[in-house]
Amino acid sequence: MSKKRDYYEILGVGKNATEEELKKAYRKLAIKYHPDKNPGNKEAEEHFKEAAEAYEVLSNSEKRSAYDRFGHDGVRGAGGQGGFSSMNMEDIFSQFGDIFGDNNPFESFFGSGGRTRNRAPQGTNIRIKLKLTLEEICNGVEKKVKYSKKVAAQGVKFNTCDTCKGSGMVNKVTNTFLGPMQTSSTCHTCNGLGRKIENRPPGADSNGLINEEVTTSIKIPAGVQHGMQLSLNGQGNESPMGGNRGDLIVLIEEILHNDFKREGNNLLYDLFISFPIAALGGEVEIPTIDNKVKVKIEQGTQAGKMLRLRNKGVPDINGYGRGDQLVQINIFTPKKLSIEEKDILKKLEQSENFIPPAENKEKGFFSRMKDLFQ
Repeated sequence: MSKKRDYYEILGVGKNATEEELKKAYRKLAIKYHPDKNPGNKEAEEHFKEAAEAYEVLSNSEKRSAYDRFGHDGVRGAGGQGGFSSMNMEDIFSQFGDIFGDNNPFESFFGSGGRTRNRAPQGTNIRIKLKLTLEEICNGVEKKVKYSKKVAAQGVKFNTCDTCKGSGMVNKVTNTFLGPMQTSSTCHTCNGLGRKIENRPPGADSNGLINEEVTTSIKIPAGVQHGMQLSLNGQGNESPMGGNRGDLIVLIEEILHNDFKREGNNLLYDLFISFPIAALGGEVEIPTIDNKVKVKIEQGTQAGKMLRLRNKGVPDINGYGRGDQLVQINIFTPKKLSIEEKDILKKLEQSENFIPPAENKEKGFFSRMKDLFQ
């Protein structure tokens, strides 16, 4: 499974699938490819991990939104970060073994397999903002970011809870007119974790965690957009008792550019030319995101005309080519004129060729924009 398959295709659901439909589809696949049902079958194990990864993304509203907009790059970050292929089976059991509540197929159909009901809580996610220039977005970039996350304090120690004996549950027998009845509830001493902190190092919180400054490198793919979130699995806060680490959620902020305005994968650029150039025609040099190019101005060019520079825009994050640079022509009008310039313009004003026709056949701005995007 070297190539990533579509998550909806993996689970066999449509893009409008509800949370309940996702859970039902995942449960069906989990039962079909469960390792206890397919001992030694590596292909089944890969299918099991693939289904777990698909459910992990689509059951999370933030990750699902990013995936729907940007595909696998939107939720994994760059460089193949994230995914379940490198996780062992116990990690997946720990993360998803209890999503079905009392109808847990991992226990109902195959037994607990040594996996107790209580499990270490997952570490929390960390969210950071990352500002990028338009040049960095167009070319892709690797950024080093520094942030604070919670890690286990050195010397922290947990012991088995004396109340529940490590099960995380306490049983209570009540005598009723029907006879003794046993009920189970979450252990109030350890809150269902099965363990409690015994040795708490100085500076550690009640979970035995301390804050630590870390630096990590993030590969940003070309074509990301403002507001997009990249998720780096396992780069968030550690779990208090050895459970899965949280994720690092990176929110992209695009720095406004001095020359260009971004519209999807296209770049808009305002070009100001003099009246003589507009009337006589000529060549002018303009910037693109990569370099400078010369564009030809046709004789008699009107204000508002749009030029299109193919493939000079922003690369598509999913690899579908590159947008264009749209150049809008503006005629520059000087605010101050010399006496000589005024005399020249007054003479031109009387020329019949400089009088606008009563019926202007040139297309308006909105008509030109409509033509460009059709």
